[in-house]
Amino acid sequence: MKSIGIGILGFGTVGAGVVEGLLKNGDLIAARTGIQPVIRAIADLDLESDRGIEVDRALLTTDAAAVIRDPEIQVIVELIGGTGIARTLVLDALKAGKSVVTANKALLAEHGPELYAAAEQYQADLLFEASTGGGIPIIRALREGLSGNRIEEICGILNGTCNYILTRMENEKLPFDQVLREAQEAGYAEAEPSLDIDGFDTAHKAVVLATLAFGRSINMDDVAVQGIREVSATDIEYAAELGYRIKLLAVIKQNGHGVEIGVYPALITRQHMLASVSHAFNAVLVRGDIVGETLYYGQGAGRAATASAVIGDIVDAARNHVGETPYRIPAFVPCSPEVALRAPEDIVTRYYLRLSLKDEPGIFALVAQMLAGHNINIASVMQKEARTCGAVPVIILTHSACEGEFRAALAEIDALDQVLAPTVCYRIEDFT
Repeated sequence: MKSIGIGILGFGTVGAGVVEGLLKNGDLIAARTGIQPVIRAIADLDLESDRGIEVDRALLTTDAAAVIRDPEIQVIVELIGGTGIARTLVLDALKAGKSVVTANKALLAEHGPELYAAAEQYQADLLFEASTGGGIPIIRALREGLSGNRIEEICGILNGTCNYILTRMENEKLPFDQVLREAQEAGYAEAEPSLDIDGFDTAHKAVVLATLAFGRSINMDDVAVQGIREVSATDIEYAAELGYRIKLLAVIKQNGHGVEIGVYPALITRQHMLASVSHAFNAVLVRGDIVGETLYYGQGAGRAATASAVIGDIVDAARNHVGETPYRIPAFVPCSPEVALRAPEDIVTRYYLRLSLKDEPGIFALVAQMLAGHNINIASVMQKEARTCGAVPVIILTHSACEGEFRAALAEIDALDQVLAPTVCYRIEDFT
């Protein structure tokens, strides 16, 4: 029986989950692989807090650099988070030829090219299954299972906090602020929730997935990001009447015009598989040119689910080390020629609009004329009775239109005196 030394940097929620999982199932891993995982060091600045598990205090240290230098440790697990000291430690570990396992999506999204280059230069494993989708094996699917496919589309619900909020808003007809507050009290949302509800957590994950799928460096600046702060119970209700649900989606597509990537709340038909993904669960739909559509579903966050993904990467790294095949699967394979990114204004999609119009003759005809002037055709219209201050809610679903034309038309419409509030708009994803 061979053994592999593991050094864990960061002993927070996920770090404790990884230690607990290895202690619980280490013998199972050994029986399945012939390799015994051995925790040789755990580094954290806080060595006193109760993590709910018993560990040998001789393993604990505040010196992360010493863990990387230890010759008895072959696999470094980075669970510190952030893009500061975590970046330095990951680079140091790769330079030392150590395999690195990380769950740090922000680090990969913002410094991915540097890390991928270091892994290649030093022929060291860089594994990051836990960075995206929690316990869902989506990274492994893209790097291995679907490696014979050209990826045409990835569409995912990648943030459990947002999905939980939107699910409760729909099911219980509650306003956003109330559900967010209750989600914070229940531990589903952070005290400072901006990273989640403003879409940036999802955007980090989208960058990781798009980089793998299309073999080109993608920056956070390349991603159009819109969160769920402005999603109202009213629009969730109207979308439901029309047969749709609103979900925060990461949408990544490739066609003959290039790659588009964005994060935004969108309407999806209630019959689609992603529409049934509720509460804190995640799901990722991937379409390949050979395999067609595949769907990956499961717990998208939390101690146990994330720890499971980390442990899976530890096992892969251990196998590669014992088999003397480090860097067996490159962290990043560039595409040649590089796939172009599409500008947001060139993207073509359908739209949901909710206008607040004065209750007077001719105004809808004027709105329709302005849309037509920008090559936007109306697919359906739903008008409600006049509400506060005489405003009439009018909901329009369009046919496919160019984003640039749509935004120009919207600016003209909102400038009308008969439009009493800024028009609410969302994309509609048809998965065609």
